[in-house]
Amino acid sequence: MDKRYESLANGIASEIVFSNSPGKTMRKWRELFSISQTELGAFLGIRSSTISDYEGERRKNPGINVVRRFVAALIEIDLSKGGVVVNSYTKEMPLTDDFYYVHEFASVLSGLDFVKLIDGKTIANADMLERTKVYGFTFIKSLMAIMEMRSSDFPNMFGNARERAFLFTDVSTGRSPMVVIRVHPTKPSMVVLHGLAEGSLDKLAVALAQRERIPLILTQKPIDEIEAALKKL
Repeated sequence: MDKRYESLANGIASEIVFSNSPGKTMRKWRELFSISQTELGAFLGIRSSTISDYEGERRKNPGINVVRRFVAALIEIDLSKGGVVVNSYTKEMPLTDDFYYVHEFASVLSGLDFVKLIDGKTIANADMLERTKVYGFTFIKSLMAIMEMRSSDFPNMFGNARERAFLFTDVSTGRSPMVVIRVHPTKPSMVVLHGLAEGSLDKLAVALAQRERIPLILTQKPIDEIEAALKKL
C-alpha cells in the first residue's frame, strides 16, 4: 500500500480492533466508502455472506489479518474509482482542537435516535430525521470558533464521517453557526444548538436550516450528560 494511505489504514484498523462492536464498525466504514458487500466480497475473493456475518457479529470477532485485508480492500477499491473517499480523509489534520472536538460512533445512528438521546426539540426539517444518518458528532464552542477558526479548520470538523451532528455550545441566537454552514459546501447531517431557548432563536437561523434542508435541534440537556450518552455509542 502507498505510504500516503498507511496512516488512514492504521486509524481505521485500530478503530475496528478496539471497538466494542467490531462488526458494526466494519459496516460503518464499508458504508462510508459506499462499497457493497457484494463488491467487497468479489474483491477479497470471499462470499458476501461472510462479510455480512462479520458485520452482523454472527462470527467471532475478526482477527487482525481479517481486519487488515478488509481495510486494505476498502482503500484499494476506492483508489480504483479515483480515490475520492480516501483523499478526503488524508488531508492534514489540525494542530489544535481547543474550540472543537470530534467523536466517531461505532455504528450508524438515525437522526430520530440521536434527538432522543440528547432530549432535543426539532425546530426545522423534522421530516428528514428518520432518513438522516449520524456517524459521529462534533462539539463546537461557538464563541471561540468565531474568534479562532480558520477556513482550513472547517473540513477537519467532520472527522472520519461527513454525515454527523454539529453540536454548538455558547450559542446566543443561532445565527452565526448557520451562516458558517451556509457558506461552506460540505454540510453536517444535523445542527444542534445547546442551551438556547426557542424564543431566543434567530429567525434567520431557522430559515437557513430550512433552505439547506438540515434538521435544526435545540437541547437544554447538560453537556456532560450528552457527552456521556453519546460516547457510549
